[in-house]
Amino acid sequence: MVQNTKKIILTGDRPTGPLHLGHYVGSLKNRVDFQDKYDSYFIIADYQVLTDQLSKTESIEKNIREIVLDYLSVGIDSKKSTIFIQSQIPEIAELTFLLSMLITVARAERNPTVKDEIRASGTKKASLGFISYPVSQAADILCVRADAVPVGKDQLPHIEITREIASTFNRLFGKVFPIPEAIMGQTPTLPGLDGQKMSKSRGNAIFLSDDKKTVGEKVMKAITDPKKIRIDDPGRPEICNIYQYYQAFFPDKAKEVKTLCEAGKIGCVACKKDLAKMLNEFLDPIREKRNNFAKQPNLIKEILEQGRIKTQKRAAETLALVKDAMKIDYRL
Repeated sequence: MVQNTKKIILTGDRPTGPLHLGHYVGSLKNRVDFQDKYDSYFIIADYQVLTDQLSKTESIEKNIREIVLDYLSVGIDSKKSTIFIQSQIPEIAELTFLLSMLITVARAERNPTVKDEIRASGTKKASLGFISYPVSQAADILCVRADAVPVGKDQLPHIEITREIASTFNRLFGKVFPIPEAIMGQTPTLPGLDGQKMSKSRGNAIFLSDDKKTVGEKVMKAITDPKKIRIDDPGRPEICNIYQYYQAFFPDKAKEVKTLCEAGKIGCVACKKDLAKMLNEFLDPIREKRNNFAKQPNLIKEILEQGRIKTQKRAAETLALVKDAMKIDYRL
């Protein structure tokens, strides 16, 4: 039997809706590349939806299906990577409880990402589950003993807490966990159509599953340079959302657009129409793959079951190591 020598990474998404272009630029593109370099685990963190969307549980199952289709359509291969649902690995919940003994409430509350997420949710009284969100993420990562985690800048505080928890456990009970490293993406955050961070909840996203007409309509509504009113007005590409999309997806075209815009030789409407056409050409093969996968009714169930079996085996091994190290693997 050949020993797997690849390092393990874990990353994933909350099933709050379909994935968008921001996800592709910020993470999905890299995940496809990572498949040949790492033993990749992709978690669909359904329990973490409960932290701020407890009233929307009826949509979680549909959203899980949408996310798996999005994964497959951009090139994530279930033969190379492991896709699993968080709630189907009970060892994660048990590990979350044990790890919660290694961090104070004050430390969890100081996490700037949690503060931002609580503020964005609009809740005045955050639940214990919301505050302990970083411990849940730590359990996700450590249950498979991941060596690294691909993250955006806003998730770095979560990874730091995971590293602290793993280090504390290893110091108190002996080395069980690797100290996971953060793999920072090199791509800047893609703005939403309104200039804010692209988000499902803000209604400013272009989804990977949007049809051609929808993509065109959304692009035409995007905010551009407010001072560029006429075609011959010199533009400021650096503050234009449309230009940032060109940079992210079509860097060669972006250079041409920058020159024309600054010289007042292209209007915003024409620029948007060109972008919509290019984005649709980019999305066409993704849509085609998605449609083909969607026609296979048992495919998603089979992929998730395959992922559950592999992940649960790894998580059970981890939990056994943890209990043995803590001397709580009772044999009475």
